[in-house]
Formats: sequence, structure tokens, C-alpha cells
Amino acid sequence: MFDPNSPGLTVGVVGAGTMGRGIAQVCAVAGYKVMMHDSFPGVAQEGFDFIQKILARSVEKGRISSDAADETVARISLVDRLEYMAGCGLVIEAAAEIHEVKKDLFRELDEIVSEDAVLATNTSSLSVIEIAAATRLPERVVGLHFFNPPPLMALVELIFTIKNDHQLIDNIYNFVEKIGKTPIRIKDSPGFVVNHVGRALATESFAILSEGVAEPVDIDRILRDAAGFKMGPFELLDLTGLDISHPVTEQIFAQFYNDPFYRPSEIAEARVAGGVTGRKTGAGFYTYEGGKAVVPSEAAAPKVQNVDVWLDPKAPDHVGKVLTDAGANLTQAFDPPPTAVCVVTPLGCD
Repeated sequence: MFDPNSPGLTVGVVGAGTMGRGIAQVCAVAGYKVMMHDSFPGVAQEGFDFIQKILARSVEKGRISSDAADETVARISLVDRLEYMAGCGLVIEAAAEIHEVKKDLFRELDEIVSEDAVLATNTSSLSVIEIAAATRLPERVVGLHFFNPPPLMALVELIFTIKNDHQLIDNIYNFVEKIGKTPIRIKDSPGFVVNHVGRALATESFAILSEGVAEPVDIDRILRDAAGFKMGPFELLDLTGLDISHPVTEQIFAQFYNDPFYRPSEIAEARVAGGVTGRKTGAGFYTYEGGKAVVPSEAAAPKVQNVDVWLDPKAPDHVGKVLTDAGANLTQAFDPPPTAVCVVTPLGCD
């Protein structure tokens, strides 16, 4: 049985891109030995170099000591063949989000690691049980969905299937806690929790955009300033990349038997086809210079200084205060003056 407290536990990470290298870093920082592999030449070394760069930056900022950074790097080894992962007690896959790619990889790993080892997929939306069914021992396959970037994002979705034993899930849960993350247990289901909930944000935002109601920069500003999101939906899509998020939407749409609520957007499809997928291509819903979005000046919140505003007499007091604090000239007239901007508030339930 997998034991996260085993002193000799080595974690294998297959895939050294953005997610894989981040997962490897998190596990190494927590004290585990890590083996990292990528099937594309040079990618594992690039991932290793990136981890070193990030740790060096943390040392410069005083977040960790130089010794701690060196010890973390020393725990990570690169392997050019999966066979070298035979002694790993846990292997986390962070390969392309394609069913057949993942199933082929798990078939191969299933023949390499011991029967006590656990195989975990970092899939964000694919069926874990379908991936597990490609192995001899589907009961030892789980989902561990980390979020981008893994070193900074606390949440990890721990997806269990109808084949998993409760004790195994408890042990994996403890492992996630030991690497400093917050696990949540989730049944194997379309989109799990985060991507299921996130469909509403993306699909509704695309609907607003396709209807010409508002531009991406305005939708983002409204959801940040009025709804309290740290990032707007289009900022988030640029960060994750439409080439990642759009296929996820297509997969969830299919898994819900084409429920119209989850229908993907033709806008996203066209942008993926054209390679306009976000920050990593230098252009998405925003253009990027030096890694920062170029936001049109007119996208800033409108100024209201010296603007005459007539406010609905039944409006809550705090609405008037917000307008006054912003510099508006509130008029108390019963009828709105012809030059005033009229602000009315919903009656009853909004």
C-alpha cells in the first residue's frame, strides 16, 4: 500500500512542461526525491533549468535559504526512459490532454512500476476511470489535478473512481497535504468541480462577446471591479491558453451528452485555429509586451468628476456615497434635469 511517510519514497513526474515542472518542484521542496521525464528531447532539461531559475529568484527575495534551494535541486533527477521509474512509489502524469496519449502512457507505466505503486493523472477534464481501464490494476489509478502554476496554487483536486479503495485515497490525501497543498476529494465526473463550475464563467462570457454586448476588456473589468474576481474571464483564458481551455470545454460538452449549457464557442475555435491562444503566443484577447498585457486606455473605468447625476430616490444610501466619493454632482431634484446622467437601481429582487 502506498505510504506518503515512507522515507525512501520517490515521486516520478512524466511531462516536464509548465505543469510537470511545477509539480516536480512542489514535491522536491517538500522533501521527496523526484524523477522527471519528458518524451520530447530537451524538454526535461528545460524544465529542470526553469526550476533552478525559480528557486534562485526565491533565494534573492529571501523566501528560502541558498542551502534549501540547493537541497531541493539535488532531489530532482532527469531520466530519459520510463523504465528508470521502476522504483517510484507514485508517478504523476502531466502529458497532453488527449485520452489515447494518456492511456498509452499508463499502459506502459503499469508494466514498469511495482504493484504497490500509485499512478496519478493530472487531467483537468478527462475520465479517470477510462484512463485506469487501460491498465492491469485500475484500482491504483487516481486523478491529481494541480492548477497552474502548481507552486503557487494551493488547491489540488483528488479524483477517485469506483475502483479505488478508501484507504488508498486517504493516503494520497495525506501526500497532497505533505507537499503543502489543499486537497479536496471528488468523484470521477465530467469537469470534476473547478472545470465544471468554470464552464459558466467562460461560456457566458463568450455569449456576451458574441452578442456584441461588450468587449473582452470591459467584461474583465466588470467582473474584477464589481464581482470581485481576481482576474477577468478573458485574462484567465489568455493565461491558461485557449489551446488548453477550449479542448477541455469540448470534452465536458461531450461528456454531458451535448447539453447546450456547456456548448463551446465558435470564437474560441477560430482563435485556436489561428494560433491566437494567449500569453504564450504573444497575443490572445490582449496583446503582450514583455509578458504584460497591453490594455487600451479607454478600457479604464470611466471618470465621473463634475458630472451631474440624478439618482433614483429609492436607491440604497451606499450607491449615493459611491457616486459622491467618485466626484459626481448628485442632484436632489424630483425630476431629472435634461443634462444629468440618470442612475436607477433594481426594485425588489435583482
